Amino acid sequence: MKIGFIGLGMMGAGMASNLQKAGHDLVVHDLTRQAASRHLAAGATWADSPRDLAEACNIVFTSLPTPADVQAVGTGPNGLIEGFRSGAAWFDLSTNAVDVVRSLHTTFAGKNIDFLDAPVSGGPKGANSGRLAIWVGGDETVFDKYRSVLSAMGDQAVYIGLIGAGSIAKLVHNASSAAVNVVLSEVFTLGIKAGVEPLALFAAVRQGASGRNRMFDRLADHFLTGSYDPADFALRLLHKDVSLACQLGREVQVPMRLTNLALQELTEALNRGWGARDSRVGSLLQQERAGVPPIAVAPEKIKAVLAADEK
Repeated sequence: MKIGFIGLGMMGAGMASNLQKAGHDLVVHDLTRQAASRHLAAGATWADSPRDLAEACNIVFTSLPTPADVQAVGTGPNGLIEGFRSGAAWFDLSTNAVDVVRSLHTTFAGKNIDFLDAPVSGGPKGANSGRLAIWVGGDETVFDKYRSVLSAMGDQAVYIGLIGAGSIAKLVHNASSAAVNVVLSEVFTLGIKAGVEPLALFAAVRQGASGRNRMFDRLADHFLTGSYDPADFALRLLHKDVSLACQLGREVQVPMRLTNLALQELTEALNRGWGARDSRVGSLLQQERAGVPPIAVAPEKIKAVLAADEK
């Protein structure tokens, strides 16, 4: 099957490569040809514009940073809408605004083109390995038709509901993650400043009721090591996602007190110039406020704590 793929960044590159490994022919496009170098070397064809790509494919995937980028690729000059044939399908893998995906769905339905929102979760590691959730909203028959293609990119490709459902699931996921990060930073700086060594505190709470559900394990990668570069998921992207979640809360009149507090924390971190650092870098703000010295536990010591549960 000839598949179009636009957006070969940290997430898109891995997903596109997995489509190639599954035997699909790719037509690719990005802002620069260099971004597609590994896919072109593996046999992909370059398209000079989204329109050219759509003319060559009946199914297209996009993985783009912002809703505005998705709209521009879809309906802007030389956009997908100018190239698609009737009956084509477009799956947007980006984290998008619910109102934007619903609007695009309506616009493309008028051209007999299926638009589905299909945001992903699993980070760059998951995008490369295929251990990736893909949450799809839209026409279920179209999802079923291309399920095998989606499964080539992610081991958890799931139909969620009507158009926008996938985006709602993704915003719920990322907003809850941001809020939990703020709470964990707060309570751990409490424990550390009160006198408990960081690794000992981590090892202890992991054996409690919440800890046995691995609530605290997210602290291992960045908070305890004090390393926020390179990013697993950039701060600027999480800030965008949580902003969209708060926007959705206003639209459906759901109070989002804690999520808005998390957004404030992300905004403060963004204003420090940390947009390209890992999204959990805001933990440094709490450490500053608490007067806690920089936390820097050796990774091998953290691994030893984690490995102890596997014995």
